[in-house]
Amino acid sequence: MQRIAAATLATILVATSAIAGPIDRSPLPRMRPGQVLLSGTVSSAIDSLTQVSAPAALAPRVSLMPRARPGAAAGGDSAKAAPAAPERIVPAATQAGFDRWIAGFRGRALKAGISAAVFDRAFRTVRYDPEVIEKDRRQSEFTKGVGEYLESAASDSRVSNGKQALRQQRRTLDRIEAHYGVDRDVVVAIWGMESAYGARRGDKPVIAALATLAYDGRRGRFFEQQLVAALKILQRGDTTSEKMTGSWAGAMGHTQFIPTSYQALAVDFTGDGRRDIWSDDPTDALASTANYLAKSGWRRGQPWGVEVRLPRDFDYALAGRKTKKMPSDWARLGVTGTDGRAVPDHGSASVLLPAGGQGPAFLIFRNFDVIARYNNAEAYVIGVGHLSDRITGGPRVQAAWPKDDRGLTRAERMEMQRLLTARGFNTGGIDGRVGPMTAAAIRAFQKTAGMAPDGFPSLALLKKLR
Repeated sequence: MQRIAAATLATILVATSAIAGPIDRSPLPRMRPGQVLLSGTVSSAIDSLTQVSAPAALAPRVSLMPRARPGAAAGGDSAKAAPAAPERIVPAATQAGFDRWIAGFRGRALKAGISAAVFDRAFRTVRYDPEVIEKDRRQSEFTKGVGEYLESAASDSRVSNGKQALRQQRRTLDRIEAHYGVDRDVVVAIWGMESAYGARRGDKPVIAALATLAYDGRRGRFFEQQLVAALKILQRGDTTSEKMTGSWAGAMGHTQFIPTSYQALAVDFTGDGRRDIWSDDPTDALASTANYLAKSGWRRGQPWGVEVRLPRDFDYALAGRKTKKMPSDWARLGVTGTDGRAVPDHGSASVLLPAGGQGPAFLIFRNFDVIARYNNAEAYVIGVGHLSDRITGGPRVQAAWPKDDRGLTRAERMEMQRLLTARGFNTGGIDGRVGPMTAAAIRAFQKTAGMAPDGFPSLALLKKLR
């Protein structure tokens, strides 16, 4: 999915270990309203990453880690390994082509500063891995609803294991929080989302996986960049090629950093001279995650978001991350906490409706955007935030999620746009992307149809259009 900087994609955006998150073509892969691109797809994460520049602090904007992170959460936090897949036979022609590619890449790597000795040692046993390509090709569009997504992201087992991890690592987390100013429960929540607290760090040899993806060519330039960064990590001595394992897309360690994000933001918090995010000791990985968030602008003590109630006459045109007001100003418009009181003025906030006007509502703060630097999927950010709240004793989301809480597929979004256009509501094109014009067209139609004008592309809306 460093996150991306997540990536970040976490966050190369791969399924957590399946590996989670959002593509409106707003600066990053943005979850189209109601859609959870479980772990987004690797391709969506990469596509957006190539269009965004990293923040001044070098924190990548999108975590290029396997994204469906919480998707991997669906099975809970059990460390039980899946049965080994049968070994795939690689056609001789494919392996020969791969070997020729490696020979050509060797010259480019040496020009990039990699020593011949490091390169040859790293590639000594590397072979083409067809399973990596199969998983890349299987990247598909997930339409799980945010509510269902949160059930796995903040499952009872994940919350319980998170509390235990917080207790076991308290001394380390105290030091990390004091040094970086990032709340420990959020660091632990990312750890839980990315690798089930270290139980699922990935066992693919990273050099072989990245080389296979670079040779494959669909995103060759991106993966070759990651491969060079991985070789630089080996050259620095942070780990060995045998220990450098991770997801099939190259996300590594307890919190699933991709190589370029590791290069920019990983830290040696133990002081042993190595930035070791692969070790059973999670110290360096947790500190690196805190450093990532700190460099992205984390504000200690500020919530990521707070669940709120909206007045019946709420103007849905005010919802969305672009409109920001102080909570006290939102309260004057009738937006209150679930207790009916004004939310404290933690800072400017936006109203987020992840499932439209018929689902839960949140006031989200700057720290929401900081987590989004790790993995820009809105569902992932809500998952991290909600899990962190639950780990520290907070309640479940109070409002009910819509019964048809699932996002539309791309084909359904295009059908929706065609139907809106046919009725005279201009969507600005039929491309399956829900941007400002499509949202405005939805709101205009909803008003004529007697629906709440929230601009949300729900299944109920599509059925109404049909």
